[in-house]
Amino acid sequence: MSVKIRLTRIGRHEDPFYRIVVADSHFARDKRYIELIGRYDPSVGKKSLVIDEEKALYWLNNGATPSDTVKSLLSSKGIIEKYNNSKKSAKKVKEDK
Repeated sequence: MSVKIRLTRIGRHEDPFYRIVVADSHFARDKRYIELIGRYDPSVGKKSLVIDEEKALYWLNNGATPSDTVKSLLSSKGIIEKYNNSKKSAKKVKEDK
């Protein structure tokens, strides 16, 4: 199963609002998802971005691939940097053994 972290669109016509979800890549964009991890309103900007950092890091560590837009949003919150640092520290511990 290929798992992605991506946006699903909700909201009215010409007034989009997005949920940040973890979903199987074979599912339709706005249909089934595994877990809801955040939300984003582009009309307000990145200050409206709400992401559960703990859940996002959990899914990244378990192999979920973020879409380009979600990767940008995660970077703005510093989650991608924390993920990369945790990977480096885990690799360093593994090399020390």
